[in-house]
Amino acid sequence: MTVKEFELQFRKLYLPLGMYALRIVDDADDAEDIVEDTFLKTWQTIEEGKEIDNFRAFIYRTVRNECISFLRGKKDTIGPEHIPEIDEETVDTSERDAKIWRAIDDLPEKCRDIFLMSKRDGLSNEEIATELNISIKTVKNQMTKAFSRLREALSDGYKPFFLPFL
Repeated sequence: MTVKEFELQFRKLYLPLGMYALRIVDDADDAEDIVEDTFLKTWQTIEEGKEIDNFRAFIYRTVRNECISFLRGKKDTIGPEHIPEIDEETVDTSERDAKIWRAIDDLPEKCRDIFLMSKRDGLSNEEIATELNISIKTVKNQMTKAFSRLREALSDGYKPFFLPFL
């Protein structure tokens, strides 16, 4: 695997792997560290001459193992037997979540902030309006704009897209 091929895999899989690790370790900073360490160790393995036939399967398995190792180092955590095996549904869910977060990141700043205050933080339109010192109508308009842009960004062709909230 060349440096360029590895970089392409990194760009493609970093966020989905982060979402996958986050489900296991339940902390965004720890999940990010695990994924970064996994890519570093994987590159070192490749530099040593090891061939990786199925990079995606290899990197997901490695992240899972790194998450298990991380959890073993913590007290009062679940054992590896409670962490589900990696299957297509797990990978698809991680990739879907990454696509959603990319679409959210692409929203205009004001729109994204209002959307996240509503969906991530659970604030009502009234609470958002008060906190940002804007009208409720502005909040509603920005939410409508966010949903419209997210549906557009996340739909494949003409199929309707259901937007799950994490």
